Amino acid sequence: MTGVLIVDDHPIVLQGFRRMVEDAGVEMIFEAGDPVSGYRLFHRIRPQVSVVDLAFRGSGLAGLSLIRRMRALEPRARILALSLNRDPVIVARTLQVGATGYALKDMPADAFVEAFKAVSEGRNYLPHAIAQDIALLHAAPCQPPAAELTAREIQILILLGEGKTYQGIADILTIGYRSVVNACAALRGKFRVSTQADLVRISLDYRHDRPVRRSVGLHGA
Repeated sequence: MTGVLIVDDHPIVLQGFRRMVEDAGVEMIFEAGDPVSGYRLFHRIRPQVSVVDLAFRGSGLAGLSLIRRMRALEPRARILALSLNRDPVIVARTLQVGATGYALKDMPADAFVEAFKAVSEGRNYLPHAIAQDIALLHAAPCQPPAAELTAREIQILILLGEGKTYQGIADILTIGYRSVVNACAALRGKFRVSTQADLVRISLDYRHDRPVRRSVGLHGA
């Protein structure tokens, strides 16, 4: 494995992270602007470290699926996830699908370099405040519904908020239509709501990087 792969669909952001990776002493850097080309590059070059944005325009948190596929292809992969989202549920699921570390896009450059170096050395990395939030989430005597969501359910929830139809979601995630129908039924059950409109309302929190449990009237939020 050699070099670093950066996958992000915002050219300016891509350039910024490229400079920071170069500041960390890396010379061989590969770039991809979407999950499909990102996975193809990963499959071909098997980079030492992959830096992956979680959110892609029109595809929800497609980075979750990309990270899962990378980990399945290369169990030793070192993957740093990037996001503006501080929700501990999303962070926890990102680690569960295979990310080695999680960095915030608005963190200072020196903090990003610290995160990158940790992951490149095979060490896990989480911003301190997020690590505390995850610990508190797991320690809570009564878990909020959001804590029960799978990575796939989170993806579907966000895509609903983007106005995608069931078939559109199935196409984006390359799963069956019936799987989407069943997942939405499970989501309504977990959040104790009865309509699709309720799910769309809840999904807006994830789209705007706000923890779901703040907007659905959960106790202890």
